[in-house]
Amino acid sequence: MLAARALAGFADRVVVVERDVLPEGPAPRKGLPQARHAHMLWSGGVRAVEALLPGITDTLREAGARRAPVTTDIVGLSPQGWFRRWAESHHVILAGRDLLDATLRARVLADRRIEVLAGAEAVGLEGGAAAVTGVRVRVPGEGERVLPAGLVVDATGRASRASHWLTALGLPAAERREIDAGLAYASRLYRAPEHARSGFPVVNVQLDPRAAGPGRSGFLLPIEDGRWIVTLAGTRGGEPSADEDDFVRFAREELRHPLIGRLLEQAEPLTEVSFTRTTVNRRHFYERMPAWPENFTVVGDALAALNPIYGHGLAVAAQSALLLREMTRRHGWGSAGLSRRVQKAVAKPVGAAWQLAIGQDVFYPGATEGGPTLRDRMVAAYVDRLMYTATGNGRIARRVTDVTSLERGPEVLLAPSVVAAALVGPLRPALSGPPLTGDERKRAGLE
Repeated sequence: MLAARALAGFADRVVVVERDVLPEGPAPRKGLPQARHAHMLWSGGVRAVEALLPGITDTLREAGARRAPVTTDIVGLSPQGWFRRWAESHHVILAGRDLLDATLRARVLADRRIEVLAGAEAVGLEGGAAAVTGVRVRVPGEGERVLPAGLVVDATGRASRASHWLTALGLPAAERREIDAGLAYASRLYRAPEHARSGFPVVNVQLDPRAAGPGRSGFLLPIEDGRWIVTLAGTRGGEPSADEDDFVRFAREELRHPLIGRLLEQAEPLTEVSFTRTTVNRRHFYERMPAWPENFTVVGDALAALNPIYGHGLAVAAQSALLLREMTRRHGWGSAGLSRRVQKAVAKPVGAAWQLAIGQDVFYPGATEGGPTLRDRMVAAYVDRLMYTATGNGRIARRVTDVTSLERGPEVLLAPSVVAAALVGPLRPALSGPPLTGDERKRAGLE
């Protein structure tokens, strides 16, 4: 939808080929199974969405979404200890994925230049190695037909067939890399305790990729209508169960701290447990290909599918859509080499999120054939030191969040002042427990 919005100012007609029949409002749909798990939109992505859809943050909040300040409203346990809740430096948008999608979709499709071909599947590209001229689509009951196009954008997600489509045009296979931590997800929706249905913080118990044994983590996000969406995760040998009766036990006994389990004991389950193993990091390095066809570009999860545990997929997709608009505006619709320029441009936000993900996941047994490289270990050691420093140094916490929010690139962490602070370490002593206020404990039924 954001890619369609990005192109609407340059084309007379933008057609979104969509396999689902889209619902009128926030509702589950077959093509979005990941909506059953926790999502959040980091401020780096919020900025991109706002640039494409001005005022969308206010629209989301009116629909029930929450703007949560970071790290003020996050109770987080890192491998290096509990983070303090510093004054706001960044933010996240918290909402169920169905609400987020429906709100953005309504704004985008209000533009009459954008239409949806629903219940249709893209099955291949038209054209040749030099240029794409359209896309072949299959519509149930109608068979296949060709949609001619001045530009084809693949935003089909993890199931993308772009690499096969390109080789079918006569282009060489693109370089691809996978990092699979073996992570499994189990998620469930809860009604929060009555007095904790508004203003309650995010709770994040992170896994430790360098500890012995499998990693286990939990994420509790307060979303619209006084609900909590809770996602539990575990790597090979430490996976959560899809069993409803085991959900709270896993949160209480298997995570590095029982806080999420204790909170869930006071909450009311609203749904069954949703389970998935679709968490592998997979990146196609299309920007490195020796040749690239005109009039074709790949964005979002179709380009790089990231482990959802880091919450960067939505932000990267939004930033990529904004770059699509900026590059088209700068170089001109239909200009020679535009698609290749776009592909190289979107590699930047993708690369930043990719490094954040694989820098952790590569340490789990079986994630790669050879395990972490010397470079992986050196980078991880520095990042670990930074995270440790961030537990007791607000300035470094802000610099780290500059990167994790995707507002700035990882180069900010190499500034001399940041390196010096990392050498010194945290300026305040470690917290002995989760930094919940007395009021929050009382409202959640913990006292």
